[in-house]
Amino acid sequence: MSDFLEVIILGAVQGVTEFLPVSSSGHLLLGQYFFGMSEDEFGLTFDVALHLGSLLAVLSYFWRDVLGMAGAFLRSLPRPDFSDTEQRMAYLLIVATIPAASIGFAFRGFFETGLRSPWVVVAGLTVFGMLFIVSERVGEKRKRADKMSFRDSLWIGIGQAISLLPGVSRSGATITFGLFAGLDRREAARFSFLMSIPITAGAVAAQIPVAFGEAFTARLGLLFFIGFVVSGVVAYLSIKFLLAFFAKYSMRVFAYYGFALSAVVATFLLLGF
Repeated sequence: MSDFLEVIILGAVQGVTEFLPVSSSGHLLLGQYFFGMSEDEFGLTFDVALHLGSLLAVLSYFWRDVLGMAGAFLRSLPRPDFSDTEQRMAYLLIVATIPAASIGFAFRGFFETGLRSPWVVVAGLTVFGMLFIVSERVGEKRKRADKMSFRDSLWIGIGQAISLLPGVSRSGATITFGLFAGLDRREAARFSFLMSIPITAGAVAAQIPVAFGEAFTARLGLLFFIGFVVSGVVAYLSIKFLLAFFAKYSMRVFAYYGFALSAVVATFLLLGF
């Protein structure tokens, strides 16, 4: 398989799976494992380009919300007014970012290398598939994101921290924890997407020194750019699709997909592939 085709496939996989609750990191790891893609060329450093594309997509989609909350945060200093909807949302997102940012900073090496196994992906897909189904049955799910408590946002942030495990979807975990907190499905998805901005930006910033510390040729730069563009375009379309999907349908279809994929992967691994 040509390098350019591999980049397009990985970019599309990242764009689709970053926001759909099916685990982007798990799919990228499985693609690299089963298709024999070079870990040096398409490993963690290449993830920078793909996640940068996803970050641009969510910023493009929610740019009004982001600008509004950024301005509200500046207005809140030195004393925030939590009756102001935009100020409250800005601080809810800050609180929700704390768990994953803290754990990711402290144990980044462990999550990046110690757990990159297809079996971890199988476990993550299976366990969170079951949680998807349970979360749909629990709670009233009428709460708006800007009306939830800071304890609720911290709870959703714990879901984001758990998603550092390969095979655990960041959006799936945060939407699930949002449903448990009483958010309706679309509000949980919107809050999840907004939560991705600071954590993805931080992860990209942490990886950039590694990326530029390696031999960065013109060819590799072209591959990164293609991956960035494909990931960004597909991610934008995924956000638009998922918000419309959750207005009518539940998370169950993604749970069933996770069960099927984990069964197929486990079968291949047991057969020695």
